[in-house]
Amino acid sequence: MEQKTIAIIGAGLVGSLLGIYLSRQGYKVSVFEGRADMRKEKIQAGRSINLALSDRGINALKEVGIHEKILSKAIPMNGRLIHDLDGQTNFQPYGKEGQAIYSVSRADLNIDLVDIAESSGISFHFQKKCTGINWQTNEIIFNEEPLKVFHADIIFGADGAYSATRLQHMLNHQQFNYHQHYIDCGYKELSIPAGVDGHFLLEKNVLHIWPRGDYMLIALPNNDGSFTGTLFFPFEGKKSFEQLKTPGNVLDFFNKEFPGIPQLVPDLTNQFFNNPTSSLVTVQCYPWVRDGKFSLIGDAAHAMVPFFGQGMNCGFEDCFILNQLMNKYPHQWEIILEQFQQLRKPDADAIAEMAINNFLEMRSKTADPIFLLQKKIEAVLNDKFPDKWIPSYSLVTFNPHLRYSEAYARGNKQEAIMQDIMKRDNIAEIWNDHKLHVEIIKQVE
Repeated sequence: MEQKTIAIIGAGLVGSLLGIYLSRQGYKVSVFEGRADMRKEKIQAGRSINLALSDRGINALKEVGIHEKILSKAIPMNGRLIHDLDGQTNFQPYGKEGQAIYSVSRADLNIDLVDIAESSGISFHFQKKCTGINWQTNEIIFNEEPLKVFHADIIFGADGAYSATRLQHMLNHQQFNYHQHYIDCGYKELSIPAGVDGHFLLEKNVLHIWPRGDYMLIALPNNDGSFTGTLFFPFEGKKSFEQLKTPGNVLDFFNKEFPGIPQLVPDLTNQFFNNPTSSLVTVQCYPWVRDGKFSLIGDAAHAMVPFFGQGMNCGFEDCFILNQLMNKYPHQWEIILEQFQQLRKPDADAIAEMAINNFLEMRSKTADPIFLLQKKIEAVLNDKFPDKWIPSYSLVTFNPHLRYSEAYARGNKQEAIMQDIMKRDNIAEIWNDHKLHVEIIKQVE
């Protein structure tokens, strides 16, 4: 059977990994990217948010044998380190001993994936913006010569949250459902430099969080000893980006809300006013596929806010699931794409909802004594009954073979049980009572 030609629009993380999968299935793959080749361009300051690679993403990388190369540059983070207003810290492990998520540089990871894809025989075409798709001929139209038009048997739209291919699909579809939602907070990157000789000025193997109710600062480690910090902060209001208009405003705010940060970041005000302030959007749409010849994938299909650390991992898992379907239904693309859509749509919706919910947890609850007691009870339950009680975070992060939708349903059931338990007047005295633990587990069964 003649192998089909496949075009991928978008050379980001998901598009590049998808190309590797498709190439190893024997397809001729071309990848088109509107931006310049990132390997030849300087990364714009303030737009290199670090990512948290976890088991689902690692599982997808492992399937094509590249996980060791990627993990060799990653830094394990064993839990959250919460920074209180008074300067005290509280460590909250992510899972059991030995479980971790991994801090990776978006730019470095993307470059590695493009290099691996090229070495697999995939052709990349940069500065090629998709301006249209002819659905009758399956031709992609680009912004300029050469290669003004490219024909492909199968087209994948992997061009991110503001996808041009999704727009073309939507404009030429009679029953396309689309929903986007921006949260009231934006984000700004603030790099924390390394100390002398690349020394880490904060603890290395954790994700740092400064939770402050309606906003928060986080920081992830880099291999050069620096940390990539991100301020998640309201656009408007009494404490918001619109109120911090002068260097004095910024320094006063940080000294009060994030004590110690101005001393760690000597050029804080310069970064604050020069690094962009960006929005955070959730995108949900349907259908993803068209006529067995086109599919959205990754953020183009299901963009989410970053607060569960699953955006990239979900996109990588898309590639893994698609590959399983290619193995199950060789070259039967109408079946492959329809099955892909039916499997992934409910999972994408579930993790998008969990990501928004986790924002509330990270910015406010992580410093709440009642919440911390609840998590302590859940940790005991998980130790005593590891097959019957798995914390919601672990269900998602450390159980790559459990669907997001199943993790969401199970997590919601457990949370409802715990909300009732935490209302008890004497919970602070009886939280470690074995009878209580047995009572809780009976409600799960």
